Amino acid sequence: MYAVISREKIYIPPGSVMRMPGTWQDYCTLRDSRSDGSIPRIKFRNGEILLMSPLPRHGREANILADVVKALLDSEMRNYEAFTPITMDIPESGGIEPDYCFYIDHWQAAVGKDRIDWQVDPPPDLVIEIDVTTYTAAEDYAAYGVPEVWLFKRNGLTIYALQGETYQLQTTSRYFPTVDLPGLLGQVLQAAAETGTGVALRSLRQSLPASNPKKTADRSD
Repeated sequence: MYAVISREKIYIPPGSVMRMPGTWQDYCTLRDSRSDGSIPRIKFRNGEILLMSPLPRHGREANILADVVKALLDSEMRNYEAFTPITMDIPESGGIEPDYCFYIDHWQAAVGKDRIDWQVDPPPDLVIEIDVTTYTAAEDYAAYGVPEVWLFKRNGLTIYALQGETYQLQTTSRYFPTVDLPGLLGQVLQAAAETGTGVALRSLRQSLPASNPKKTADRSD
């Protein structure tokens, strides 16, 4: 593995992770050198900088998981705000860039926001991470107080809830307590691989109660 790091650009091969010692100032310099780009992903923790260049699969799976969340929320007529890419940082302490994050319970706090002050504004209610390179751990989000973190790896979805200062593995999501999320996501991802993402997501939306035009009309009366 190799990397090219300068004021003009950062490059590491797709699918690889680079770790190196660094200060908060080093992290800020590398983060800002991407300008408006989001690749490579950059994380800072415990005096270490991590760079990760995602594979296409990474982005595809992140978008599918996020679209499943949107479909479930829409089916229940629930408001939300969603962000990607986004940089979460606590000066001098840490920085991280989730694949996707959602404001669900606190959606009103994020409406119209161009910037979020992580020391003042509430954190996202849900963070989604695709972990194909062991780049991410749920504990990375404890300092931000994110209530729920989803990690999706080759063996499927794991759901973590913040309890005190640590995350505990859960069998269901606090936001979708009646949904078998690992099973549902497995079905959607398999369908996407066989018939295409658009077909898979349309089928999902059609299977959800509020996707039925008559039921939606009845609810709005």
